[in-house]
Amino acid sequence: MRKRIIVVAAIVALAAAAWAFSPLLFESSAARNSLLVSGNIEAHESVVSFKAVQSRVTELPFDEGQWVDKGTLLARLDDADYRQQVAIDKAQLAMAERQLDSAKQKLDAANATVADDEADLAQRQLDYDRNQKLFDQTIISADTRDRTQTALKQSKAALNRDVAMSRSAERDVEVADASIKSAAENLKLAEIDLGYTVLDAPFSGVILTRQAELGEVMQPGTPVVTMADLDHVWLRGYIDETDLGRVHWGQPAIITTDTYPGKQYRGHVTFIASDAEFTPKSVETHKERVTLVYRIKIDVENPNHELKPGMPADATIDLAAPAQQETVRE
Repeated sequence: MRKRIIVVAAIVALAAAAWAFSPLLFESSAARNSLLVSGNIEAHESVVSFKAVQSRVTELPFDEGQWVDKGTLLARLDDADYRQQVAIDKAQLAMAERQLDSAKQKLDAANATVADDEADLAQRQLDYDRNQKLFDQTIISADTRDRTQTALKQSKAALNRDVAMSRSAERDVEVADASIKSAAENLKLAEIDLGYTVLDAPFSGVILTRQAELGEVMQPGTPVVTMADLDHVWLRGYIDETDLGRVHWGQPAIITTDTYPGKQYRGHVTFIASDAEFTPKSVETHKERVTLVYRIKIDVENPNHELKPGMPADATIDLAAPAQQETVRE
């Protein structure tokens, strides 16, 4: 009986010990299969500016922090000069078209003259041939024969002259046609420049910074606003060299923030730096870091645009998930 009691007590003690240390065992296993990374949310940012035109800002309807949809007017410049240039180029194009019509009419007239000259030359040739036969038969005088010969020469000269005029008219048509093409291209350029006086949002996003003010004269390429694409955000984090071999491209991650407690966002690793760097002062982690760390990037789903640039966040990377592709390197 005493032995049975000792055995039962031993079993109970082992069970109690197992129950007491089970959280540590499971926690250790979970720690081996996941990695907690802290960092900040960032977004794709674009500096939006006017291209190829210089003028005064007349419209600037948005302020910093506002959301704008793709294609929304961000700013407008005074376009009076550019509209006037479009009007001038349209007038030049119309004039070039009229010149082409005139050149074609002259060409038609020149061709008609050449046809008339060819008919006259044919008749003069018949007259000369007939008179030459009559002269050979001593029926007509040499003076009569010579007159038809002179008329034949004059007809040939007139034909050569009018053929040259016809070729010149053809060149005039070609020049007028080229002038139309040049005027049309100038008009297209003027219309493009006019379009550049309107600045539309290249994508849907939030305005982070507004660098321009109403009435300011903007130079080409001068920043007007800086926009952030909240549809494509990521977490910038850093990992120790000891964890480098466990983190791979494509591994899934769960992102959480203090702003929305209990809410989780899905993401996956899309970048792992190939070179180490010193730990940034702004980085906060849940364990002591070594001096050199490797930067990683975790793309995050942000359908409701709740995650904003600069927001601190934590990511739990699932280390047990298989790698999808080789590590992305800079």
